Amino acid sequence: MSIQKYEAFMKTAELGSFKKAAEALGYTQAGVSYMLKTLEEEMGLLLFIRDYGGVQLTAEGQQLLPWVRDVCNSQHRLSNKLSELKSLDSGVIRVAAFTSISIHWLPGMIHAFLKEYPKMEFDLRWSDDSQELEQLVQRGDVDCGFLLLPAPADLLAIPLKREPLLAVMSKDHPLATAPYFPTEELGKHPYIGLKKDFYYETEQVFTRHQVEPNIFITAENDYTVMALVDKGFGFSIFPELSLLSPSFHLIKKQLEFPVYRELAIAIRSYETASTATRSFLTCVQQWVKDFYGEQQGNHLTLR
Repeated sequence: MSIQKYEAFMKTAELGSFKKAAEALGYTQAGVSYMLKTLEEEMGLLLFIRDYGGVQLTAEGQQLLPWVRDVCNSQHRLSNKLSELKSLDSGVIRVAAFTSISIHWLPGMIHAFLKEYPKMEFDLRWSDDSQELEQLVQRGDVDCGFLLLPAPADLLAIPLKREPLLAVMSKDHPLATAPYFPTEELGKHPYIGLKKDFYYETEQVFTRHQVEPNIFITAENDYTVMALVDKGFGFSIFPELSLLSPSFHLIKKQLEFPVYRELAIAIRSYETASTATRSFLTCVQQWVKDFYGEQQGNHLTLR
């Protein structure tokens, strides 16, 4: 059976739409629909329930999904191994990362890597859900992924950066000229938060001091929160990396009792990682050192 049919199966299951799957894979909608129809005929099973709102896997399709994923991942590893045996000039590295890393780190890292290996390609996935990123690496859906420490015990994690969480506010906020954000003020001022709190450490800022945040507004994403803070509706707390955007003129303050998160890049195993992936890991560690102009942890840490 064609691996393209398996890829179309996985992408359609992920996106719930023939049209979206076709756009992601570079096919026509009719082409994806035809591939999946023929795949169903070859397997003798109905894999998708089709309706006006999109498509969803049948019970049989759900059971087959992890098996199809294993086939596609094995095909990817085989292709990379063949590329390695010929040269390290070509191949695909699949990387998963937080949105902030995708914006502020990955472009520079990829640019540095391609200087040495100009024919390599990258397949990027992003999520702000730590567990989802971990699962992508654990299942082999990506070759490496940027995670928070501590990482799951079955992954090999390389520490990259100890990043502080900072309080942010507008220039007119009452604490804008304070040397830091006092703990006793955490529950007194209007707080702008995310509806789905992707930053677990932000919640810990309040819980560790037994403070109930004075939530004024919740928003769907980082930039909406920053825009509301910029207009003086309240303060918020973000990891430092998320605040590199020049779009907003925010005042940044250390917390009275600093809170940090540990950024790392992880793989399933150093022994089974492709040569291209291992080379990219080396590039990532050096790039972080150069970007911050300081010594970062670069030893392999098995957790």
